[in-house]
Amino acid sequence: MTPKSEEYLSSDIQDIADVKLAPIPAESSDKEPSTMVSSTPHPSRLKYLSLGVLVLQTTSLVLTMRYSRTLKEDGPRYLASSAVVTAEVLKIFTCTFLVFMENKYSLRAMNLLLKEEIVKKPVETMKLAVPAGIYTLQNNLLYVALSNLDAATYQVTYQLKILTTALFSISMLGKRLGLYQWLSLLSLMAGVTLVQWPTNSTGEQKVLTAGSQVVGVVAVLMACVSSGFAGVYFEKILKETKQSVWVRNIQLGLFSFLLGFLGMMVYDGQSVRQSGMFQGYNAITWTVVVLQAVGGLVVAVVIKYADNILKGFATSVSIIMSTLISYFLLNDFHPTGVFFLGAMLVIAATFLYGYQGKPANGTVKV
Repeated sequence: MTPKSEEYLSSDIQDIADVKLAPIPAESSDKEPSTMVSSTPHPSRLKYLSLGVLVLQTTSLVLTMRYSRTLKEDGPRYLASSAVVTAEVLKIFTCTFLVFMENKYSLRAMNLLLKEEIVKKPVETMKLAVPAGIYTLQNNLLYVALSNLDAATYQVTYQLKILTTALFSISMLGKRLGLYQWLSLLSLMAGVTLVQWPTNSTGEQKVLTAGSQVVGVVAVLMACVSSGFAGVYFEKILKETKQSVWVRNIQLGLFSFLLGFLGMMVYDGQSVRQSGMFQGYNAITWTVVVLQAVGGLVVAVVIKYADNILKGFATSVSIIMSTLISYFLLNDFHPTGVFFLGAMLVIAATFLYGYQGKPANGTVKV
C-alpha cells in the first residue's frame, strides 16, 4: 500500500452527525520537502488537537440532538427529515464557499472547475449516489434512535460503527489490523459498555415503552452497518479520483439533498404542506443543524492527521464527557465503580491504538 493510499481511511460518520467528508489529500512528497517539514513541526500535537476538537463537536451534537428530541414545547416538533435536508444545504453552501476561496475568490474560475469536475464527468459524479443515499438514511435513523432511546443505550450501541468500519475495511479494502489494535478495539467496546451500563435508578428508561426501545435499537444497528459500508465504499471511490475535497463533498451533498428532500416529501409531505418545512424550528434545532453541517467539515480536517478508527476513539471519549456533563450539570447520572473501570478501559484502549498507529515513516498504519 502506498503512503497516499494509507492516508485514505474509511469514514465514520457522521460521528452521530453526517461524517461523510473525504480526507484532505496531502502534498506530494516530491514537491518542496523542506517546506513540508517546516510547516508541520509537531504532527502528533496536531493530531491530538484535531481529535480534541472532534470530541468537543461530537459531545455538543449528542447533547443538543437528544435535548431537541425530548424538549416539550407548544406546537409541533421539528421534522427530523427537514433537519437532515437543511444540514445538507448548509454543507453545500459551505463547501462551495471553500471552493471559491481555493480559486482565489474568482467566480469564473470556480464555475469552470465545478463544470469540469461535476457536469463533464457524469459517471464519476453518479458513483457518489450510492454513499449519499446510505448516508441520508443513516442520518434519519439516528434521529429515530434518539427519539426512542435514552442517551446511554444509544451511545453504547452506536459504537458498533467502529467495529463495522474495521470489518468493511478488511473485507473491501484488504486492510489489516495488528494484534494490539484488535485488542484495543475489544477493550474500547468493553469500556464503553461498562461506562454506559444501565442502572435501576435511570428514570428515563422506565418511561420508554418496550416497543419504542426495539425501534430505537434497530435504528442504531442499521445506522452502524450503513456507516461502516458507506464510509469504506466512499473511500474506495476517493482513491480513484484526484478531485478537491470540497468538490467531492459538493457532489455528495447534492445527491444527499435530492434524496433527503424526496424522503421528506414521501414520509412527511402532509406535515410539510400543512405547517411548512421549518415547523417547530427554534434555537436548539438550528444549533443541531449547524453542528451536523460543521461536524462533517471538522472530520475532513481531522482525517488528515488521524485515521477513522482513531476518530472512533475520540467519539468514545465524548461519551465519557457527555456522562460527566450529565452528572455535574444535569444531575441525572450517578457514577459507580463500574463507570470508573469502563473509563479506564477506554483511555487505555485509546493510548494502545495510538501507539500502534505510529510507524517509523510517520504514516498511520492500519
